[in-house]
Formats: sequence, C-alpha cells, structure tokens
Amino acid sequence: MKNKSITVDGVILAAGSASRMGEAKQLLFFRGKRLLEWVLEHAQNSTLRQVIVVLGYEGQQIRRKINFRNARVIVNADYAMGQSTSVCCGLSLVSATCDAAMFLLGDQPLISSSVIDSLIDAYEREKAPITIPVYRGKRGNPVIIDRSLFPALETLAGDTGAKQLFGAYEGRIHYVEVLSPEILLDIDTQADYLRLKQLEENADEP
Repeated sequence: MKNKSITVDGVILAAGSASRMGEAKQLLFFRGKRLLEWVLEHAQNSTLRQVIVVLGYEGQQIRRKINFRNARVIVNADYAMGQSTSVCCGLSLVSATCDAAMFLLGDQPLISSSVIDSLIDAYEREKAPITIPVYRGKRGNPVIIDRSLFPALETLAGDTGAKQLFGAYEGRIHYVEVLSPEILLDIDTQADYLRLKQLEENADEP
C-alpha cells in the first residue's frame, strides 16, 4: 500500500438474490474469470487497507468456487431484506481505526484499481463525508463514506444502501469526475451481461 495519511477499508456488496438475472451473477464468467473475482482482484490491487466481502444468496456455493485470498468474508443471513442489511453487515468488520469505508458492488467487474485509488486520493484531499465518482454528470460507484457517518449507515433500512444518505448530505458530497464509464455499469439482467460479453468480444477483435 502507498504511504497515506488516511486508511480506507473496502466492502464489496455481493449478497443480492439476483432475481432479475435468474442465477448467481457473482459466478458468471467474463474474460476468463468470474465477475466477483474481477471485483476482488481490482480491490486487492488498490490502496484499500483491507477488503471485506459480504455474501448472501448462494453464499456457500460462491465461497467454494472463488478464491478470496486474504479478503475477509461474511455471510449476511438477512440479505433478502435489502442492500442496507449488507451495508451494516460489512460495516461490522470494518477496522475500528480506519478513516472511511468504500462500498463496491460485486457486479461491477470493470472498476479498475486506478479508479479506486483516484477516489481514495480525492477523499484524502477533501475529507468529505461522502465521495462519489461521476461520469459525464452521472453518479456511479464505488462510494466512500467517512467514519463520521457510520452511525447513520447503521440505521439504514430497505434496498437502497448508502444512497439514502445522499439527500441529507448533498451539500457536503465531493464528486470526483472520472473518465471511466464503467462506474455506471452493473450487471443486473441477462441483457446487461450480454452487453458485457460484447465488450469482451470487441476486445478480442484484431
């Protein structure tokens, strides 16, 4: 890890039931690896201090098929109650001494370690309560939440996660413009997966 004055833990939210996909999307293949493996690899190659993975739907199957290396894995038994429960579950493993937590989505395999690091750098400079990447005016993921908002995260309910805080803290959000449209791409449906596979095929063209 680079020498930094702050520390950020990463929480990968990968517990969803994939109701629109019809199968465990974490295990779908892309460029020779499973989607969640790509998210893990990019997170572990970044300057995040530690990586936490929250599983839920098909959690045991996913644990058998993916090498989590030194990531900490926790299974959210209440995943069906919405993403907010996974946020709280992951937060329970965040270090007591870290400055902030970055929440990543387990179905965004194209978020590179350089994008992750650029957000951490922005947080280190600004120390904003919430740091969000933006591509051409559209908000994306992952998002960094400062420790001062951890108590608020613990009160969340439903299926929208940390987004519930954005309205209350709109004036204190630091938006980071990035050149990566990938921050807007998550894989929720078979159509999304087909678009991702098309990227793979295009990359293979001479």
